This record gives sequence, structure tokens and C-alpha cells, in this order.
Amino acid sequence: MARVFVATDDELGVVGFYSLGAFTLTLTDLPAEAARTLPRYDAIPAALIGRLARDQRVRGKGVGELLLADAIGRILDAARTLAVFAILVDAKDAPAARFYAEFGFRPFPNRPERMFLLTSTAEAADRQVT
Repeated sequence: MARVFVATDDELGVVGFYSLGAFTLTLTDLPAEAARTLPRYDAIPAALIGRLARDQRVRGKGVGELLLADAIGRILDAARTLAVFAILVDAKDAPAARFYAEFGFRPFPNRPERMFLLTSTAEAADRQVT
């Protein structure tokens, strides 16, 4: 289950989208340095940005970056009320993984296509920008 958000352009119509959903991690999913700081719960709360994509017609115009920033902003807003330890994405290929890595996302040890950004890291970056 997820909520879908769509970016539109007056002339081009839909130019991108992403979805947001609740997710849980286990301690064994995480790298040791991240897991070490957490209580020993069965489920660690996270948020999943799913299916982020932008139209080829707007390639190189920053739409993907804007969609990612909007998704992270929405998650940080929710995290003011609801515990969210990490933000997850699934990189469909190597270029997508590089895109997410530019924003601080790191691969999971056992699933390199799934990447994460600690919410605390995103909050710190958000404070520097605003």
C-alpha cells in the first residue's frame, strides 16, 4: 500500500511520480554500525520511496531531484509525529543507484539494490539548507 504523488507540467502533462509507504526493517537488514545504535526490537520503522521516475522528455532538468526532495520532505514532516528510522529506495539499475548515492543513500549489505538514508542524516541536511 502506498500513496502516489505526481508531478505535472502545463504543456507536457505528467512528467514524474513517486510513491510513499510505511516499511519495517530488522536489525539484520542494517549495516552493523547502524544496527548497533538501535534497541533490539523485531521491527524498525522506515519509509519506502517507491517507483520514483521522471519522463525522458524532462531528463536533465532536475525533475528527479525535485521528486526525491519532495518525497524526503514529506517523510521528514511525518517523522515529526511518527518514528521513522530510515528512508528506503529500490534502485532499478546502476544509474539509479548512482543517483540515490549522490544524495547520501547507501546500499544494504545483503541487498545492494535496496538503499537507505538515515532519517537523522536527512534531517541534518534539511536544517543546513533551510
